[in-house]
Amino acid sequence: MSDEDDTSLFAQEVAGIKPLKKCEVYLRKKGPQVDFHVRKQAASIAQEADRNHLSHDFVEKVEPNDVLGYKRSGVQDGVFKRLRQGKYGIEARLDLHRHTVAQAREQVYQFADDCMRNDIRVAIIVHGKGDRTPEPENQAMIKSYINKWLRDLDVVMAFHSAQRHHGGLGAVYVLFKKTEKARLEDWEKHQKR
Repeated sequence: MSDEDDTSLFAQEVAGIKPLKKCEVYLRKKGPQVDFHVRKQAASIAQEADRNHLSHDFVEKVEPNDVLGYKRSGVQDGVFKRLRQGKYGIEARLDLHRHTVAQAREQVYQFADDCMRNDIRVAIIVHGKGDRTPEPENQAMIKSYINKWLRDLDVVMAFHSAQRHHGGLGAVYVLFKKTEKARLEDWEKHQKR
């Protein structure tokens, strides 16, 4: 087909068309006005609801039989040694067996928050070794994330794989930061001496 044929064909097709009488064009559905204040408020509530900064993206894999251990600077070696040996009383426990990574993420974040609100210094998180998963690439996923998340939580001062009688390589002892209330009580106790 030539350009002349295209032009004449187009002219035939549009021959009976009449121009619109209205000059208004609506680009959206007509309806009630949008209250942007309400939308902004809802967005801020949603953002507040997910304060959880723990990532569930890439994680450096650990093996089911790896020992986990971490100590922030400022934690005394003797304190870390006692934690590692399971010599502190366990004040709280979180069991993550049969949890998905997303569920574990929420549980760990909430558990740490609860421990701080209740002045808990030493807790145990049972994550399992993850060696029963049939696919080798999916083994120890929760354990791997626990290793990452506990490092990312500012309130965690140290953690270490538990002693055999507390779950061994399928659990970690967690040492939380002292709250201001606990610090003040310790200071007052030492002042009375």
